[in-house]
Amino acid sequence: MKLKLPKGEFKAYLFDCDGTICDSMPLHYVAWKTVLAEWNCEFSEDLFYAWGGMPVTEIIASLNQRQGLAMPVADVQRRKEEMFYAHLPQMKAVPEVLEHIEAQHGQIPFAVVSGSTHESVRASLGTLNLLHRFETLVCAGDYRNSKPHPEPYLMAADRLRIAPEHCLVFEDTDMGIESARAAGMASVKVPAPWERVALAAV
Repeated sequence: MKLKLPKGEFKAYLFDCDGTICDSMPLHYVAWKTVLAEWNCEFSEDLFYAWGGMPVTEIIASLNQRQGLAMPVADVQRRKEEMFYAHLPQMKAVPEVLEHIEAQHGQIPFAVVSGSTHESVRASLGTLNLLHRFETLVCAGDYRNSKPHPEPYLMAADRLRIAPEHCLVFEDTDMGIESARAAGMASVKVPAPWERVALAAV
């Protein structure tokens, strides 16, 4: 399977991390389910993918509000990250995205724009030996408004000194695509793991 890029001469590529560069969403979900079970907190797989790109602290706060819980946000965030790191050796890159990173590295600048923390993104990209490919990382804590607000992608474009209309965004969630669109950027949707398997079988 190959990603079909929109037409245009792009001067920068901006990538989401989890589920886009890194095939890490299944590992994140295992970590979430393990930690949230201690609080009898439900987190369906559908909702997990729908909230892709949302910072961890916002996810915990939203689950608290929805289910009338009082999970300590900082503690649950720390435990969830630790659980995810324990599974990092199993992680692989998304091959359809890696192909474009390999093809354009050194030709145009790259940025990562993620709802995860700097520590999580650096750990994931470091595991895949890709961290050095990116000029800048825009992560949770850098911006005030998370995806689907355009601020994270506009911040990345500003750091790279590339106009938004000359940036191409790679994203795996509707929330991320909406953020890119609001920033005035072209985008390409990276299929979810089960969709990639189905498309490869066609």
